[in-house]
Amino acid sequence: MIATCAPLIAAVRTNCHISDARHAREMTMCTYLLEMRELFRWERGLPLGAPVPQHDVGAWMTEREALWVQLEDAPHVPLPLPDRAVDPYAVDDANRALSPHGLVYGAGIGRFGKPQFFVAELARTERRDGLTVLVAGREYARDLSAAPAASRGGTIYVRLESLQRWLWERAEAWLSKCNEGALKAALDGYGFAEDRHAAIARMAEAEAETLILHEIGEGRAGALLGPEWERMLAGLARRRTELFVRAVRDHLADCLVTLPALLDRGAGPSLHFWFANLQGLRLQLFPRIGHAYARWCASEDAPLRAAIADGAEHWQRVARGALALHARAESAAEDALDALAADPHTAF
Repeated sequence: MIATCAPLIAAVRTNCHISDARHAREMTMCTYLLEMRELFRWERGLPLGAPVPQHDVGAWMTEREALWVQLEDAPHVPLPLPDRAVDPYAVDDANRALSPHGLVYGAGIGRFGKPQFFVAELARTERRDGLTVLVAGREYARDLSAAPAASRGGTIYVRLESLQRWLWERAEAWLSKCNEGALKAALDGYGFAEDRHAAIARMAEAEAETLILHEIGEGRAGALLGPEWERMLAGLARRRTELFVRAVRDHLADCLVTLPALLDRGAGPSLHFWFANLQGLRLQLFPRIGHAYARWCASEDAPLRAAIADGAEHWQRVARGALALHARAESAAEDALDALAADPHTAF
C-alpha cells in the first residue's frame, strides 16, 4: 500500500517541510521546542512519553533547520497522481487516488496562514449533519503543527494519532504540577492515574467526538454568517485580531452544538476537558461560562445551560457586528475589530 503511494507521500512530506520552513520561526521558543520534540518522537516511531535522547534530538534539529533554509523559498510541489499531477490543495483528487489504498489526504490553511498537509491511514468514514467525516489513524506525512481536526468544504477531518500526541502533551504538562482543576477532573474521568496509555487512548476516542461536534458547530456558524466570514478571516494580518475573530466563531460553534450535545449526553470528562482548554483570550471573552462551569461542578446544570443558550445569541450578535465593522471600515478594518475586542460589552 505505502509503496504504491510512495511518490505522493514523498511530495506531501516535502510540502510539510516547506510549510515548516516558512512558519516555524513564528512560534514562541517554548512552543517550538515542544513541537519539535513531539515531531522527533513521531518521525522515530517512539511511543508517547518515551525519553528523547538530547544528543540525538539536537543533531536532528540541526539537520532539519538546515533543510528548512534550503526550502524556505521553494514553491509547494504538485501531487503526482497516477494519471496527472495536481495542485497540493486538490484534496478531492488526491483522495480519489488514495482511498482505494485505505489512505486519506488533508490540506488547508491553519492559524496565521500556515499551510497544513497530512497523509494517514483512513480509520473510518461517517456521515454527520450532512457532512462527511474522515477519521485518520496512523500518519505517514505531517507538518510541525499537526491540527487534530479541521474542516474543508463539506468534509471534517479528525486525526487520531495527532490528537493522542496532543493529549499526551497536555497530560505530561499536568504531571509536572498535578494541579486541581478541570484538566485533573478530565484525566480522572478517563482513569489516567490507573493506566496512562490506556486512558489517553480512551480519551482520544471520546475527544474525537468533541472535535466532530465542534466542526459541525463551525458549519452551522458558517451557514449563519455566510461566506464573508471566511473572506474576512483570510484577509487579517494581525495575529491578535485573528485570534479574536476565531475565538468569537469558536464560542458560537460550541454554544450552538458542542456544549449542548455534551451536556445532553452526560459526557462529564469531555465537558471537563472543554473547560480545561478554555484559556487566554477565549476565557477573557466568555467569563460567564467559567462561572457556570463552577456551578455545574457543584451539580447545578441550569446556570450552564442558560449561559450556553444566551451565549449562542450573544456570539452571533458579536460575529455579525464584526462583519459589519469589517465591511464598513475598509482600510481601518483591523483597528475597528481590535476596538470591538476591547469593548467591555463584547465579553460575556
